[in-house]
Amino acid sequence: MSGDDLNRQIFKEEAYDLLIELEGALLELEEAPDDMDLVNQIFRALHTIKGSGSMFGFEEIAAFTHEVETVFDMVRNGDVQATPVLCSLALRSRDQIRAMLEAEDDEPVAPEAMRDILDGLRAFVEGLDEAAPGEAAEPAPESVAEEPAEPEAESATDDASNATLHRYAVTLRPLGGEVDAEAVEAFFEELERLGTLKVESGHRDTGHGWELSLESEAACDDVQDVFFFLDANLKVEVRELDETPEPASVATPEPTSESVSEPVSEPDEGAAESAPSGKHRPAAPVASFVDEEEESVRIPMIGEMLVESGDLTYADVAEALTSQKGGVDKPLGQILTESGKVPADKVDNAVRRQGEAREQVAGKKRQEALSSIRVAADKLDYLVDLVGELVIVQAQITQVVSERHDAALTLLAEELERLSDELRDSTLGIRMLPIGTSFSKFRRLVRDLSGDLGKQITLSTSGAETELDKTVIERLGDPLVHLLRNSIDHGIELPQERVAKGKPPQGNIMLSAEHSGGEVLIRITDDGKGMSSEMIREKGIERGLISKDAELTEKELLKLIFEPGFSTAKVVTSVSGRGVGMDVVKRAIDSLRGTIDIDSKPNAGTTITIRLPLTLAIIDGLQVRVENEFYVIPLSLVEECVELSRAEVEESGSGQRILHLRGEIVPYIHIREWFDIEGENPPIEQIVITGVEGSRVGIVVDTVIGEHQTVIKSLGRVYKDVEGISGATIKGDGSIALILDVPGLIRRVIAESR
Repeated sequence: MSGDDLNRQIFKEEAYDLLIELEGALLELEEAPDDMDLVNQIFRALHTIKGSGSMFGFEEIAAFTHEVETVFDMVRNGDVQATPVLCSLALRSRDQIRAMLEAEDDEPVAPEAMRDILDGLRAFVEGLDEAAPGEAAEPAPESVAEEPAEPEAESATDDASNATLHRYAVTLRPLGGEVDAEAVEAFFEELERLGTLKVESGHRDTGHGWELSLESEAACDDVQDVFFFLDANLKVEVRELDETPEPASVATPEPTSESVSEPVSEPDEGAAESAPSGKHRPAAPVASFVDEEEESVRIPMIGEMLVESGDLTYADVAEALTSQKGGVDKPLGQILTESGKVPADKVDNAVRRQGEAREQVAGKKRQEALSSIRVAADKLDYLVDLVGELVIVQAQITQVVSERHDAALTLLAEELERLSDELRDSTLGIRMLPIGTSFSKFRRLVRDLSGDLGKQITLSTSGAETELDKTVIERLGDPLVHLLRNSIDHGIELPQERVAKGKPPQGNIMLSAEHSGGEVLIRITDDGKGMSSEMIREKGIERGLISKDAELTEKELLKLIFEPGFSTAKVVTSVSGRGVGMDVVKRAIDSLRGTIDIDSKPNAGTTITIRLPLTLAIIDGLQVRVENEFYVIPLSLVEECVELSRAEVEESGSGQRILHLRGEIVPYIHIREWFDIEGENPPIEQIVITGVEGSRVGIVVDTVIGEHQTVIKSLGRVYKDVEGISGATIKGDGSIALILDVPGLIRRVIAESR
């Protein structure tokens, strides 16, 4: 992969993360339209996508994102208000940007949809909230702002600012050694797009440093953003050479001691780096500011540093700031020097110390950036496979050493086992992700689908920090979508129905996750109308799933909704009614070695609980033997082990497979009979009691060997559909042990008994 392709791929990955952040912020803004922190977060995400997209050749994305960014800049400035209309348009824009990222380079992506969005934004800006997107008769404008803006120029709060030509001095200085000039060439090209660029000193094809001048209509922030992704070992200084300083750097006429600790929203970058003498030095406010990305880092400004060093008083600073006449603001350093209140070398010293503080901040940010890295998923998968092979070899070594009866070898084998266990846990921990990464996308699903169905529904989440294996989270997405759609369509009633039942018009769906032993419990709870067991029974009889005289418990009736083709919907819609969905959920959860349980009460709501293992790669199992065959039962399902004598079998009667365990009747499955294993039953067999979907079922084997660290291996295409077997593992002696699919085995036995 070439350097350009690699950079474009990195941009796409970061853009996907920003789009996830953008969607969450937009959904929150819809509920809290006056929250300016959310507005700023949305603006920064759009601004980063625009700037970096243009830098890496995604011009169409940059131009489109600029239009959306312009509107949110107007929201920041108070020109327009954030409304549900704007949030809906912005969410559509987010989807459009994602589609453009996923498209091929030469493939146009829904230009009609893009035009609709831009028309809708223009109508919104003009105050035509009632106009539907796409109804405007005139063609889409180049910009939704009142005056056209270049795609790379920052939107301004007044019309005149776009016409102002700014002059900048840009200095690029190596921090140590030479710099790869080719790595910096892209940034020269980006500066040339902003305006007229001239190299004052140095050459573009050398890496010894450069002094540049730039004339552009772009704001200072845009010039600085060009170097946002600069990874060369360079120190970058951008100074505006205009007479009029930035408005944000003008201090109040009468600063007080309290004002020293107040942050200013837009600190002047040039104040820290410019010399105290000279005509065009930027102003340095008295106040300090707190860095936006690291609130604990505080960089003092020039006036404050001079006061703290005893060279000035606050009265001197206030007098200097109020001495400006004629409407022209001079830099604070220049005023103090010209008035004789402080020598030029004192200002120089303050500037130097402020520069050191800023370098410390930059160094800390670089260190934090290096504290986490992005790793390709296939590399992690390969690492887990290697650890699995290591665990198998470790088991083989342990078995060989146990046969030698050598104390030194035994000690080494135990140490190797300890290290392999730690390595296994550490490696699997790398693949663990907070399940909240998948929760965020469901808020959008609930918002859009409830609006389509005319329902008022809020989604609440808890336990988003609960960690689960990356593969499990990826494969869990579709089942959760089906379950949420089912709760929205079948569970939550229309507002008028809820009011008639004495409920609030707005329904609620709760999505939660929590750890429970070696498993994760995921619950979807709604406060809707619940499920009618009688209606489910009637549909089950109608579809031939159960007989009319079948006696089923409440839980068994509720589980019928997972049968293929089962549906209680009276009308087929785009959401449900075709009997497809819940059986897919069941199969998906089974493939993850999980279980699903339903609890529902009429007019009170429904709770669906999913139990999942933490990982799909390496599990703790219980190794058992039947004749000369070895099997592994997932330890998370095992509750206890008891003995079964021939006398108990004869006492229960012919054909009966039940065990009386402490006053409870527990059915059991005989593995020898189920898999047709030849040989005689031993006088005393072992029953492994398992808990599956709220029921207890026994698995009869000859011998229970003990716990086994199980590396799961697939059986291949030929054996992948064998019922009752979910995989295999390699034992310490190199032989194979099959992993029992206990839930699947139980369902098959129940189906045959019916």
